[in-house]
Amino acid sequence: MEAKMIRRLVVKVGTSSLVMKNGRINLPSIDRLAYSLSALNNAGYQVVLVSSGAMGAGLASLNKTQRPAAIAEQQALASLGQVELMRIYSQRFLDYQTRIAQLLLTRDNLEYPLNRTNVLNTIEALLQQKIVPIINENDPVSVDELDHHTTFSDNDELSALVATRIGADLLIVLSDIDGLFDKDPHKNADAKLIENVAELTPAIRLSATGSSTRFGTGGMVTKLKAAETILNADRQMVLCNGQDPRVILKVVNGQPIGTHFGRHSIKPLATDKEEF
Repeated sequence: MEAKMIRRLVVKVGTSSLVMKNGRINLPSIDRLAYSLSALNNAGYQVVLVSSGAMGAGLASLNKTQRPAAIAEQQALASLGQVELMRIYSQRFLDYQTRIAQLLLTRDNLEYPLNRTNVLNTIEALLQQKIVPIINENDPVSVDELDHHTTFSDNDELSALVATRIGADLLIVLSDIDGLFDKDPHKNADAKLIENVAELTPAIRLSATGSSTRFGTGGMVTKLKAAETILNADRQMVLCNGQDPRVILKVVNGQPIGTHFGRHSIKPLATDKEEF
């Protein structure tokens, strides 16, 4: 397997990595995430973060654990939570002397040519200034209406689209699972981790299951869709457990973590430097 140099990467963090089981914000996890991405940024990597968690942050700020059923209430909660989430991100990244910026996207922003050009130009300008863009779906305004299919299936899809549109070398998806297994590890003690996937076979697709958390919206199905997008673009993706986001540094250094999707292996930006 030929090694390809990694310079530009997208990291997708799920709600399970940002919100604890009791519904409170996982501040240590966010701090480790900010540390890891700042370390990469300082080392010369170009980093984009696609972050879930707005709904979870909104629930936490209101001391609630159950998301409302009404769409309008969900969107209002996401609007509240997005502000809280960015406040925490801003504090933690500043601790590591890293600047961040926020982009809230709908599908139109990546599908319509003029909108897409503007978004990509903004991301490019931020990366050239060593600013870390933090991207999330614009939940308060995303609707499916008339000719506008504005929503993403979830942030797994969004992260894959962003990664391919900006020409990222690697997508790292942090989840609540260690990687892709041959069967559901929550139900089968003998489930085995699939370490490398160069092609999505029918057997691999059948192993996918739905979301395992009450805060998140995705599951293995959406992660495999993201992997398919990445594989079709001949890029690389790693799916791994995000309980400790410092795992990002191990992945970028080429250590075998989680499940690797792609036809190439990961080569760090500068092999003559000490590892993180």
